[in-house]
Amino acid sequence: MNEVELRAEADAVLAQLVGDPAGSARLREDQWQAVAALVKERRRALVVQRTGWGKSAVYFVATALLRRRGAGPTVIVSPLLALMRNQVEAAERAGIRARTINSANPEEWNTIHEEVERGETDVLLVSPERLNSVDFRDQLLPKLAVTTGLLVVDEAHCISDWGHDFRPDYRRLRAMLTDLAPGVPVLATTATANARVTADVAEQLGTGSGEALVLRGPLDRESLRLGVVQLPDAAHRLAWLAEHLDELPGSGIIYTLTVAAAEEAAAHLRGHGFPVASYTGRTENADRLQAEDDLLANRVKALVATSALGMGFDKPDLGFVLHLGSPSSPIAYYQQVGRAGRGVEHADVLLLPGKEDEAIWRYFADTAFPPEAQVRQTLSALADAGRPLSVPALEAMVDLRRSRLETMLKVLDVDGAVKRVKGGWTATGADWVYDAERYAWVARQRSAEQQAMRDYVATSGCRMEFLRRQLDDEGARPCGRCDNCAGPWADSSVSTRTLSAATKELDRPGVEVEPRRMWPTGMPALGVELKGRIPAGEQCSTGRALGRLSDIGWGNRLRPLLAENAPDGPVPADVLQAAVAVLADWARSSGGWAADVPDAAPRPVGVVAVPSLTRPQLVSSLAQGIATVGRLPLLGALTYTGSDGAHSARRSNSAQRLRALSGAFSVSEELSAALSASSGPVLLVDDYTDSGWTLAVAARLLRRAGSGQVLPLVLAATG
Repeated sequence: MNEVELRAEADAVLAQLVGDPAGSARLREDQWQAVAALVKERRRALVVQRTGWGKSAVYFVATALLRRRGAGPTVIVSPLLALMRNQVEAAERAGIRARTINSANPEEWNTIHEEVERGETDVLLVSPERLNSVDFRDQLLPKLAVTTGLLVVDEAHCISDWGHDFRPDYRRLRAMLTDLAPGVPVLATTATANARVTADVAEQLGTGSGEALVLRGPLDRESLRLGVVQLPDAAHRLAWLAEHLDELPGSGIIYTLTVAAAEEAAAHLRGHGFPVASYTGRTENADRLQAEDDLLANRVKALVATSALGMGFDKPDLGFVLHLGSPSSPIAYYQQVGRAGRGVEHADVLLLPGKEDEAIWRYFADTAFPPEAQVRQTLSALADAGRPLSVPALEAMVDLRRSRLETMLKVLDVDGAVKRVKGGWTATGADWVYDAERYAWVARQRSAEQQAMRDYVATSGCRMEFLRRQLDDEGARPCGRCDNCAGPWADSSVSTRTLSAATKELDRPGVEVEPRRMWPTGMPALGVELKGRIPAGEQCSTGRALGRLSDIGWGNRLRPLLAENAPDGPVPADVLQAAVAVLADWARSSGGWAADVPDAAPRPVGVVAVPSLTRPQLVSSLAQGIATVGRLPLLGALTYTGSDGAHSARRSNSAQRLRALSGAFSVSEELSAALSASSGPVLLVDDYTDSGWTLAVAARLLRRAGSGQVLPLVLAATG
């Protein structure tokens, strides 16, 4: 078949894909160039094109053409479920049989494996995490490497640790690229790769197969009108949303930096009559599906979302993207705003930065690769074990939080130093070099991205040009549309009435604090004889905090008070007043501490404080103030008998934190006598809770000393 006939066949597939019965749809020249490279030349190609360019059309058209010529199934490695669902539906329109293997459909995996083996599947979409699932890696992946007709790596910037969204699981693609049969084409796609990331990804694509073809286009989004609205505080931002959301075209996405902020903003907007839903990492899968469908069908004005709704969500007529708080990277910001304006002529993009943004960046920034000593400690623990170790078992041996430990293991796996097997992880014994220079550079890159985001907010130049230059787009020039090019277009005013309502809402304190119910795995190996479920008679009860440190309301007020370098002092009057209000609400929700209300918390008989090395005045004055206002006796405080290590372990994993706290507190004779005499529930007061283990250890001691239920009250909860 000559090129003209192949092009006609490709256009016919595109018409099916986009639902064009007249058959008038045509691939653009740059799309055709990519399809031809895959189908005619069987090349490996990296396509760097703006969001909405039509990258999925390239690999679905190529799939149809390759399958007609006897090629095996296309394997698409895709990072998010929303993307997978959109693409399965798109494939079906073109008569392409697509299936997906991800965390949401484990009950279908065996059936899908069988369909792939029988050749009944044209496209298999998998998440990068599946590439190192033991069964998938050992059973299905080798077969796919032999039979795959086209490998597609979507959001390919995730391969590179120079990029803004590096994911270690993506690096496992190196092995699959090496094992592919000769002549199997590979397509990598992304909209957010600067020059260095592009070079890194292209080099990895060329592994064992010569130089990869790089097709890079201009990254301007002509439909987007960018702007920044500077407002004094969180209350003004919520009030602005309530007053101006209806002015934004169509339906859209409101991004927040934290789960708590998404839930707060969604609740606020619903209170003002807006049909909105929150979409976060906490949202159940069924609720995510419903929220996506509601947005696609314009049944909601907006989804209020974290980055959980990110890469790949496809709604061509999305009318706006608004950010309640600045992301820490302009490249990540460009990617998120690219959700808007794909199929409409005009879409609005607004950023509402907050003073708390940088504090939130710092809170979530603990992702740098661990120091070499901790890495070597992990490798030694695996080598000495003589058997696979699970992550919870490793936590007892390595002083790293679980998320950071898991990421480190994935990097070591990619480097060949460890391997994931049934039952956990093992050391391979292979030589491994700690690339300190590379890790330090990546850390500096993250810092530079944060500065660039500050510069984006402050710039008087073209905002689209700024973002394009961050992505090394050589064609960047003023857009003529943004608020700096064409003048401000978003009204920043809010009415006194709406602002008052938002302030009142944010000033309302009180969130639940869930207790620990199970001891961490591996504690006996650390000399701490605690394991399994915490006995009901030694558990903490569900407690309360004024707010979360990630809240846009009380979080903003508590972060400065509880910062590491904040001076100690008596509890501020407004904070004490808020704590009393939380207690009052708690009492009302418990039937007024009534004993005849099922599952109600009975009225406390006294107050006990957790001793603090860093904020003794704050905690003791809080306990005293609550006791005075609540007309409760201050029974005393636990005695601190530990070392500074118990307090320095705050950012450790659960096992290490509990080990540091074991034996760190005791109950004095005076407090023991007071507990025995009162023999009822007590309020346990502390400044904040992070892991929950301080409250769990303290509650166990108090209950063993004769107290009734232990009801924790803290100023702040993290997360």
